[in-house]
Amino acid sequence: MFGKKKIKVEHYDRENLRPVIRASICTGEQVAGFKNIHTGKFEDVMLIRDNRDIEEFLQRYDIAADEVTKEY
Repeated sequence: MFGKKKIKVEHYDRENLRPVIRASICTGEQVAGFKNIHTGKFEDVMLIRDNRDIEEFLQRYDIAADEVTKEY
């Protein structure tokens, strides 16, 4: 009845976009999103507050943990 919430897998353009977590050096704020490999433009998807948010991002877009890079 009260099971784990299922997350719908969403798709992104794997040929042109790269999953990235941007972190602020000053505030420590983290944002997950995708960076266009051709233009360098970053599109944010969600705010990262803790490890659960990172796991949700990985599950939502079917990304392996080693595919994500962190930028400061």
